[in-house]
Amino acid sequence: MSGVLDGLLVVAIEQAVAAPYCSSRLADDGARVIKVERAEGDFGRRYDSFVHGESAYFVWLNRGKESLVADIKDPDDGQLLHRILKDADVFIQNLAPGAAARAGFDSAELRAKNPRLITVDISGYGEEGAYADMKAFDMLVQAESGLVSITGGANDMGRVGVSVCDIGCGMYAHTAILKALLKRGQTGEGSGIKVSLFSGMAEWMAVPMLQRDYGDYETPRLGLHHPSIAPYGDYPCANGERIVIGIQNERQFQGFCSHVLMQPDLPKNPLFATNVARLENRPALDAIIEGVVSDVSRTDVRARLDKAGVPYGAINSVKDLINHPQLKRIPVPLGDGSFDTVAPPAQFVGDEISFRPVPALGQNSAEIRAEFALKTAAD
Repeated sequence: MSGVLDGLLVVAIEQAVAAPYCSSRLADDGARVIKVERAEGDFGRRYDSFVHGESAYFVWLNRGKESLVADIKDPDDGQLLHRILKDADVFIQNLAPGAAARAGFDSAELRAKNPRLITVDISGYGEEGAYADMKAFDMLVQAESGLVSITGGANDMGRVGVSVCDIGCGMYAHTAILKALLKRGQTGEGSGIKVSLFSGMAEWMAVPMLQRDYGDYETPRLGLHHPSIAPYGDYPCANGERIVIGIQNERQFQGFCSHVLMQPDLPKNPLFATNVARLENRPALDAIIEGVVSDVSRTDVRARLDKAGVPYGAINSVKDLINHPQLKRIPVPLGDGSFDTVAPPAQFVGDEISFRPVPALGQNSAEIRAEFALKTAAD
């Protein structure tokens, strides 16, 4: 299945995270992705230099692509890109609002010239409305979407520690492209797709929005405790160790009370008989839990939780993740060497996974220019 998109040509005028995420996942499945970069390169190349001198962001998001340095405002380079787009299946861009259209790469006009083309315009807030011209970066959208208002502890809001708005947007774009390819297989026609960082995160905020809309419930910031389920959070064990305990139903709560707290009658207490009641009386319940587990080692608490059939997890560091027994990693070629990245979350049974190299800036420019110059001369 790794080559399921073999023969598909994708042109991506992209930068940063959202669009590169989308196009890299198409490349993973065999698509030929021509990444169009400025002379100075995608600014994501310069976020850091941690992976053999290259940016961790860039090498994660740009494996398997070809790098073409071109100036979309230059007439000759513009003509080159239009020649490539005549044969392309997918066009992706996440430039500043209106920049692609002003340079002659309006998505509707491109589809008129190539009716089988699938175009994807990625923006911060969409192309209509008061925010259409707003610049958007991940943390700005985390703030605008309300995500930071429900993230963090009681006294301080917090940013989610990875670029969830960008990643979510890239995922939605990738899914939409696959749907558009299926549609094209049925109708022979391409599609125009528009997706924004804000719309993706608004979708992820559906539960707190619905709770506020219909229940007048303001989702609290509770650190490592779940705002809608109790008990579900982190608790101190003996010797300063901590553990996250997650209970989803009454059967698990009964087992927890019987085998962990050693208080089998606690679920009969009206204060704790249902999840709604436990939420209303969370401080009292947490005090009972902490009074028990804070005197027990984490190893023994885990043994009790296993016996009770109650889910739990450790609070790991990034170093712990690197050494986690369930983590799967595979190599990606980079320059004269390689680096190990995370294996794809969804894997097909029997499929052997391998990634193509991360391109150097302009690595494929000469070959691409020669290929499409020759194609023009032969037309």
